[in-house]
Amino acid sequence: MKAASRGTSVLKSGAKRLLRRTGFDIVRSTNVQGGVDDFIPFEATMRAARAAGLSIGDHIDAVMNGTPGATQSTIDELRALGVFAADPKTVLEIGPGSGRYLEKTMKECSPGRYEIYETAAPWAGYLVDTFGVVAQPTEGSSLAPTPDGSVDLVQAHKVFNTVTFLVAVRYFFEMARVTRPGGRIVFDVMTETCLDPATVGVWAERGGSGHGSFPAALPRRTCVDLFATLGCELEAGFTAPMGVASTEVLVFAKKA
Repeated sequence: MKAASRGTSVLKSGAKRLLRRTGFDIVRSTNVQGGVDDFIPFEATMRAARAAGLSIGDHIDAVMNGTPGATQSTIDELRALGVFAADPKTVLEIGPGSGRYLEKTMKECSPGRYEIYETAAPWAGYLVDTFGVVAQPTEGSSLAPTPDGSVDLVQAHKVFNTVTFLVAVRYFFEMARVTRPGGRIVFDVMTETCLDPATVGVWAERGGSGHGSFPAALPRRTCVDLFATLGCELEAGFTAPMGVASTEVLVFAKKA
């Protein structure tokens, strides 16, 4: 029994090292829906960012993920596509985590209400205290507290490449439901665009072995066709860095 226990410990340590290479570290969350349930640790990340003289988002991008400027480059692309030009008054973000996209979004527009669905309680509390957002109760696959057609911009960044297929598509239905006609839906997913043979080889060598669904792939056509049936048209797509490879950001508009 002791030998088996030591073996399990070694395997877990190995999985943690692999996750750190792809931009994740280990801390338990309240999400029991499957997929990544270990997130960037709150206290350690706060201390490290302060010591480096960086914002939390810049520290995660540059130091933890090795992709300096990645968050800002995504925001810049969204600005160029006109996502913030409509001055969304209500924004909803799924899985904001440390708030690195949230903070930059709030600099681009001035929403009167910003809802978050975050399963990691320490980060959710920090975002409420720091940015005055509304943390909705969540079990990890639904936006039930948010009324139909009430949100101008729904977004999720670095979420759907870390959860199971069923969790992702259940959220997709919910995102379309809560978005108002004329509103936007923005999220990234690891599509076939991001999975050429060389990249697949990199993930096989350096990815999150033994860690549930991460990284999770989802066909681009599946996303586009599903949202089309929900009255949402694809406006644009572009790739963004993620750990050792990339992910594809998709921008949908809900038909008026």
